[in-house]
Amino acid sequence: MITRHVDVAVIGAGSAGLRAYRAAKKETANVVLIEGGPYGTTCARVGCMPSKLLIAAAEAAHGAADAHRFGIDVEGITVNGRAVMDRVRRERDRFVGFVVEGTERIPREDRLRGYARFVDDHELIVDDHTSIIADRVVIATGSRATYPNSWENLGDRLIVNDDIFDWENLPGSVAVFGPGVIGLELGQALARLGVEVRLFGLSGRVGPLSDPQVMAAARDAYQAEFHLDPEVTVTGLERTDAGVAIDYVGRDGTPESAVVDFVVAATGRTPNVDKLGLENTSLPLDERGVPVFDPATMQVGQSHVFIAGDVDNDRPLLHEAADEGDIAGRNAGRFPAVEPGARRSPLAVVFSDPQIAMVGARFADLDERDLAIGEVSFEDQGRARVMLKNQGLLRVYADSSTGRFLGAEMVGPRAEHIGHLLAWAHQAGLTIAEMLEMPFYHPVIEEGLRTALREAQKGVGRCLQLTA
Repeated sequence: MITRHVDVAVIGAGSAGLRAYRAAKKETANVVLIEGGPYGTTCARVGCMPSKLLIAAAEAAHGAADAHRFGIDVEGITVNGRAVMDRVRRERDRFVGFVVEGTERIPREDRLRGYARFVDDHELIVDDHTSIIADRVVIATGSRATYPNSWENLGDRLIVNDDIFDWENLPGSVAVFGPGVIGLELGQALARLGVEVRLFGLSGRVGPLSDPQVMAAARDAYQAEFHLDPEVTVTGLERTDAGVAIDYVGRDGTPESAVVDFVVAATGRTPNVDKLGLENTSLPLDERGVPVFDPATMQVGQSHVFIAGDVDNDRPLLHEAADEGDIAGRNAGRFPAVEPGARRSPLAVVFSDPQIAMVGARFADLDERDLAIGEVSFEDQGRARVMLKNQGLLRVYADSSTGRFLGAEMVGPRAEHIGHLLAWAHQAGLTIAEMLEMPFYHPVIEEGLRTALREAQKGVGRCLQLTA
């Protein structure tokens, strides 16, 4: 057993871990980065990038099939599943390669291969070959897909989103459980590529949305294209010779059944903390066994341990993981001089069609009595109709007293771009009136945003008059 003494040990070489390592190295030279799995982040291997490759192929197929609506006839559209998945894997591997190359440029003496677990507050054992005595530790071990234990009997007919990107061909049919971000993106993409898709939910929710009106608009848009039932009761799930037999009761109360080739579990992710030996430490843990931390400093309790990325289950997004890694690594390197780090305004995007964007505060977390709300439907918005993308709804929320922009939820065309504009406005602390002073070109989708802002501004005016 080799023993090493380090100033900072970073557990996990994903997006958060890499940023934590680099931030800590700026503060102290003696840092080790520990990783037991393959190098390459979740985003590059099984998340952001391969999913967008699949979505891009789906958009191409959908565009060709939908061209007749513009008066253009396209004959003989064929989706070559093997070619689609070959490109997904090749480009995925290219993205992963860039990340691996970057990780391997880290000095060899700073990289340690193996899985780490705590022996006590300061000692880590790595694969029974190395003992690390660390003054400070950053936990950046990520998360993994989760599903009910009872589904294990489906065997190789049960897959998670990670598995899809290793397919060599597209299946004939799938049932996707979980109409959240992952389920919506992959379910719709597979449907557009010719796979028979049934997308099921249990709670009635669609995507990450919390505004009932925006959620209803999203549900209507997706249900018009593929089978989506966000509120089912599953009465039977059994592997058969033909695939997986599913019995369920839909939202309308009608018993139904289906047989699919695969069940795709998009039912959430769980933090990778169960094998870290946290029970051997004095760290405060929540009911899931995740260390309790300060989101401003990423410090666990008042300890020398910090946490960052998907493992903390706070904001499971790449840019947030990177920011958390910076904060955690910097504070670990400077410890005990711990300082709050700058956090960006919340921004989330779902790359479905129509897209979903959420900015700032969620509607569910606001008191509607204190809000001035503006909205716009994209059904009759000029540029949206030109592009035949006229679906969806945008709602913006402002403080009824000050007019300060608080947040927005949207389903509609090019939501990824409007989401960025709104996130910048939110981070700048702009009021609705100040946002309306910005330029709006014609004809653009953003003119719809101006419509919603104008309506919200009227609400601010009424509230001010009532309190005058």
